[in-house]
Amino acid sequence: MYLSIIPSLLLAFILQTSQIKFQQLIGTWQLVHFDAMDQLRNSPQYRNADSSLREGMEYKIQNRLENTVYVFALGDSLKYTDFVLQEVVQKRAKIEISPSNVLTIQEGSKTKKAKILEFGKDRMVLEPISSNPGSGKLVFERIK
Repeated sequence: MYLSIIPSLLLAFILQTSQIKFQQLIGTWQLVHFDAMDQLRNSPQYRNADSSLREGMEYKIQNRLENTVYVFALGDSLKYTDFVLQEVVQKRAKIEISPSNVLTIQEGSKTKKAKILEFGKDRMVLEPISSNPGSGKLVFERIK
């Protein structure tokens, strides 16, 4: 009886550890949730702020979500929006995906890394890898 569950466990393990290919990423992805924004909303500064200040923060949060779009294109390239001095700017980068599903974004001399925690046809969850841990997960949904 116990031997009959071994193939199922093996299949589940293989599916969980399968490498994501760049071709699977091709398309347009919109940021829909970022854990750091929840951390901000739970902070004493946010909770103790007056309603107009909270509205301003919510506007910035929504603006960040609406304007964070990743466009993965053929040739292992990425076009994405970023914020520089509170302005939305377009950037380009090269992408690599390791066998352990770590996404490396190389933009000039800057390198950013994120672990792909979940990946499906229309949903992707990334966790940044940085010297400043605790920023949390980023949830993207495919829009094209």
